[in-house]
Amino acid sequence: MNGKIRRVVTGHDAQGRAVVLEDGYAPNVRHDASRPGYFLTQLWQTPTAPAPIDNGPDPTLGPVSLAPPALGTVVRIIEFPPAALELRNVDAAAAKQAFSMFGGQEALTGHGAGNQRHPFMHRTETIDYAIVLAGEITMLLDDSEVTLKAGEVLIQRGTNHAWTNRTDEPARVLFVLVDGKFDPAIAQRF
Repeated sequence: MNGKIRRVVTGHDAQGRAVVLEDGYAPNVRHDASRPGYFLTQLWQTPTAPAPIDNGPDPTLGPVSLAPPALGTVVRIIEFPPAALELRNVDAAAAKQAFSMFGGQEALTGHGAGNQRHPFMHRTETIDYAIVLAGEITMLLDDSEVTLKAGEVLIQRGTNHAWTNRTDEPARVLFVLVDGKFDPAIAQRF
C-alpha cells in the first residue's frame, strides 16, 4: 500500500456510447512526510447535487479539501499506518500542520486544550460512509470507540472523531463524504 489505487473512469464517445475514458492510478495522492505510511488518495468528487454527468476534466486534480464542496461529495481511500509509526512526534501543532495539507486545520477540535483523546480529533459538517477495505481501524469518539475490520461499514454523522490503527499492519479505508448541514440543536452543543 502506498497510495497507488487503480481508477477506471467511464464516459461517452461522440456517438453517445459508453466508453472508458481513463484507466490508471488515481493521480491525486497526498502524503505527509511527518506521518510515515499515511496516504490520502482522492478518487473523485462532485461539485453539487444533482451531480453533473459529462465528460468534463478530472475534478480531483486541484487542491484536496477535507470536506466536499457545498452540496457535493468526495470519495477517497486513506491508508493508515500503525499508530506507533504515525503518532511518534505528533502534538497539537503537528496535527494542525498535517491537516493543513487539505485545508482541514479548522476542523481539528483539540485546540491544544489537553482534553482531547487523539491529536487528530476533528469534526466536519458531513455524512461520511467509511468502508474498511483491509486491516483494522478504530474510530475514537468523545467518550467511546468502535473497532472495524475489513468488510465492515461505519456511518459517521458529523461527530467529533479520530481514526487510529492499533495493529502492526496498515489499514485501508474507503471514505465517501457527503456535504451536510448540522441540526441547530447539535451545532449549538459543540
